[in-house]
Amino acid sequence: MTVRCILALLICAVGGRAQTPEWKLVWHDEFDVTRLDPAKWVTVVGGNGFGNKELEYYTDRPQNIHLESGMLTIQAVKEDYRGTEGTVRGFTSARIHTQGKFAQTYGRFEARIKVAYGQGIWPAFWMMGDVAAGWPANGEIDIMENIGREPFTVHGTIHGPGYSGAHSIGAPFSLHDGHRFCDDFHVYAVEWERDAIRWYVDGEQYHSVTPASLPAGAKWVYDHPFYLLLNLAVGGGWPGSPDATSTFPQTMLVDFVRVYQR
Repeated sequence: MTVRCILALLICAVGGRAQTPEWKLVWHDEFDVTRLDPAKWVTVVGGNGFGNKELEYYTDRPQNIHLESGMLTIQAVKEDYRGTEGTVRGFTSARIHTQGKFAQTYGRFEARIKVAYGQGIWPAFWMMGDVAAGWPANGEIDIMENIGREPFTVHGTIHGPGYSGAHSIGAPFSLHDGHRFCDDFHVYAVEWERDAIRWYVDGEQYHSVTPASLPAGAKWVYDHPFYLLLNLAVGGGWPGSPDATSTFPQTMLVDFVRVYQR
């Protein structure tokens, strides 16, 4: 085990959560090796729009995803790329998840990330319910989403049966100093309990939901394991398409991902 991994068991970067008697670190990736750990992550390959009308093709090529200087680097590139299904897409990027490798019910889930920016750019750190019910009945917890035309704002959201898509339940958060999120790293986290989910940026809580937050008759579906996802999308119904102001390549850097149990 590297020195950095040992230190991760004891402390974490500013804004993160140190291991304490209250919180026990149970899963983490510090990205301080030379390639993505296949025992922890699955790299998605495909370009079907992912239900959001996204424009990119996700690849496992090093120009789209690699580890460097202790960071996970996900890069969106403007290029014509033909996937295995034969469709040519105008952008490439990367998406990874832990389904089949790691999932957990309840706890604290956090990552230290420097987001990309620009019209049509959509970085995200999120979770999906690891059950066969299908979306949105399986549940979705968006720990952090940013759309590039809103460089000063990130969003924390849940999607479930009767409150998904445009009817999801979420809240925005902006930095107090007026800086853009793409200008520096920030720690994005949720603390999830049986009847509550709370969202944090750099240790500051800005949003929470409970069963009482749901529409009348809607089901609280946050009582089973969820797995983690990281991706950098291009385009889609929410962020819109890149335009003349968008520049490429765009890079999302992830310093660590850590999961705790009480």
